[in-house]
Amino acid sequence: MEIQNQRFIDIEHAEMVFHTKKGDFHALADINLTVQKGEFVTLIGHSGCGKSTLLNLLAGLTQASDGILLCGNREIAGPSPERAVVFQNHSLLPWLTCHENVALAVERVFGARESKAQTDARCAAALALVGLSHAAAKRPHEISGGMKQRVGIARALSMEPKVLLLDEPFGALDALTRAHLQDELLKIVAATHSTVVMVTHDVDEAVLLSDRIMMMSNGPAASIGEIVDVKLERPRERVALAQNPRYMEYRSAVLEFLYHRQANPAIRAAA
Repeated sequence: MEIQNQRFIDIEHAEMVFHTKKGDFHALADINLTVQKGEFVTLIGHSGCGKSTLLNLLAGLTQASDGILLCGNREIAGPSPERAVVFQNHSLLPWLTCHENVALAVERVFGARESKAQTDARCAAALALVGLSHAAAKRPHEISGGMKQRVGIARALSMEPKVLLLDEPFGALDALTRAHLQDELLKIVAATHSTVVMVTHDVDEAVLLSDRIMMMSNGPAASIGEIVDVKLERPRERVALAQNPRYMEYRSAVLEFLYHRQANPAIRAAA
């Protein structure tokens, strides 16, 4: 994937406060982040530190309490097809085929501007990109969990988004399926030159996929604590990387931050 050295996402002094009956909860404090066009950035941290909250701000699903959030020099004021989201739950409609689930997204974005033949071609191309041409006519109950997630990715890609936002997209999958989809994601991102922001708990996943890893401090009032620049050549192959000393250095740096300097006493007590 080629990083174009062009600021594409800008977050300046973002804050997120949730107002509850028990009082105000400060989820995020003074978040500052720049993502370059074509860059793969991962947010990692302990559970409850605000990773998904930050991703929701980028998606426009929630509005920041304070600060500036820009995408392509335009304010993020709400959801937009230019920022497609893939959640841990694929959220496919069970009564529709894989092709029809993708078509819903295409019709939303392109609508009357395209004919049915153009819509069908766009859906077919998106499913082919994730290796699911053979499953286009199947319904969600007829395919595996990993395939459902790939349909979710195809649905997001069919909208031709400028940014792909991934919230633990492989978190509910078994280890082998997860590894396979990580490899597929590497190929998809290389083919589409997508700008990606991903949330994960998986350190190895973060190092394998990312150009930069944003390590978040524990909440409340979480912030971006440290940043790891992953200077590993692409394309990446997991077996070769596992033997690369630099890979182990990046992995160790993330673990040092998360489990030593940001260690949760409750986690230590339960161990």
